[in-house]
Amino acid sequence: MPAVKDIHQAGTTRIATIAPLHSEKLIPHVMPRILTSWDMTTTFIVSTYLASCASTVAAGGPAAITYLVLVGLTFFVPCLIATAQLGHVYPHEGALYNWAHHTIGGYWSFFAGFCAWFPGVLISSSLASLLVIYATPFLYPTLLNQPWKQGIAICLVLAVSGFLSTFRFRLVKNLVNLLVILLFSGTLVIALACIIWLIRGHHSATTFTNWSDWEPRSDNIVMFGLLAFAYLGTEGPLTMAGEIKGRKVIGRHLIWGPLLLALIYALNTLSVLIVLGRQAAYDPFALVRTVYVVLGKDFAVATSVCLMASFLATILVYNYLYARLLLVASVDKRLPRYISKLNRRQVPVNAILLQALLAIIVTLAMFNLAPLLTMIGQPQTFSAQVYMVSQASAALVWTISAAFLFICLIGCILKQSQAFQRHRIFPIPLLWFSIVIGILSCAITVADTLLYSWTNLIPNTQWWYLVGGVTSVLLALSAFISIFAKSEVDWQTLNAYIAVPLQKENASRIER
Repeated sequence: MPAVKDIHQAGTTRIATIAPLHSEKLIPHVMPRILTSWDMTTTFIVSTYLASCASTVAAGGPAAITYLVLVGLTFFVPCLIATAQLGHVYPHEGALYNWAHHTIGGYWSFFAGFCAWFPGVLISSSLASLLVIYATPFLYPTLLNQPWKQGIAICLVLAVSGFLSTFRFRLVKNLVNLLVILLFSGTLVIALACIIWLIRGHHSATTFTNWSDWEPRSDNIVMFGLLAFAYLGTEGPLTMAGEIKGRKVIGRHLIWGPLLLALIYALNTLSVLIVLGRQAAYDPFALVRTVYVVLGKDFAVATSVCLMASFLATILVYNYLYARLLLVASVDKRLPRYISKLNRRQVPVNAILLQALLAIIVTLAMFNLAPLLTMIGQPQTFSAQVYMVSQASAALVWTISAAFLFICLIGCILKQSQAFQRHRIFPIPLLWFSIVIGILSCAITVADTLLYSWTNLIPNTQWWYLVGGVTSVLLALSAFISIFAKSEVDWQTLNAYIAVPLQKENASRIER
């Protein structure tokens, strides 16, 4: 009822005009348009960057480079093309949530938005965990030797970052931009360490001349899913599309952001493979250790600080980025009204604090509650298992949201042809090719993540039903909340339709 504004006949063709969301009109008037191409580029980099990528894929040796390129071409690039095209047609706050409303309907818009939003809660917790792990050597080494202590420290990081995110947005964005410069600096130091290692006459720890080592095989296929995780979130920055300075920002940040991100991944992965080799697999300190082996302790400490800066930047970005999804859903009456409250600095403070609170609850469940539930084994091991299952489940849900990029693009081409043709920026064959390749890559990523364990702590025979079970629960939760959210909108719209005639009737009675 509320989604379709009018339907008119054009010969035998029925053309439906989708009513704009209330957030499309309101957000540009209440949120300042301050985001430049540089702001959106830095947001893209830190919201997509996976710091553990280099160490995670080191076990694959040269095949890691093969997968880095393969997943980049078959998954990352199609996602970028779909994001750029949809962003130009619908440059509104909410990104995927808004695009799904216009192309496939109101119910699916909230479902797709929820699938894009919820992983941000889980991943914020994981980034805070990485920050705590990197900070621990600077403190008393055994201070956080128990999962419950780590959980408290992670919650503290999330609480502080949530508080910082409620400051004036321009101030927070400037801080993020500064932290991204530190990320670039750390990457340059890592690459410099690799170059100096070779100049000093050391041989590469990884042999690159054996071409069979470059081939994708059954024993390294797990890297497809892991690297797809490293490329997820291309549409994230456009969640703030209502706050950008002009439509040109959309294209610019989707060019420079991916190029810089790919360069960072390539430099980090090559440096770790050349200096440390496969022994760096799953070592959270692999990037720092690479610098330590070549340049010594001082440069290693500086690199560690730069990486911690990137973790903090990503947490801050996730706080204000995905809080925008809560904001627009609240403005569109799909979530409680109080969530859309802005403070005097025009910051959606309630949405940000809710985002941080949910991340804290998830952290307490993984690090404080989960160890109490285990009856056998070590609490540390059980917490690590819960952590890895939750991250893989988040990756699966996020991959499903990425598939909605291509579903929305199909809907845009077929159902909204006038708007699509008016703002088309890519050739039609390229768009359809990206749709096919992108959907296939999403399907392969889902299958790969389900069938191949991300950790030696859980065998493949148990991994698939643990990750699949948690993912199914998350998707069922998404579906249930989406039904409730759509029903709420329909109910309020029906009341509005009924209220207007009643008001007119009462007014006419008063006049008599």
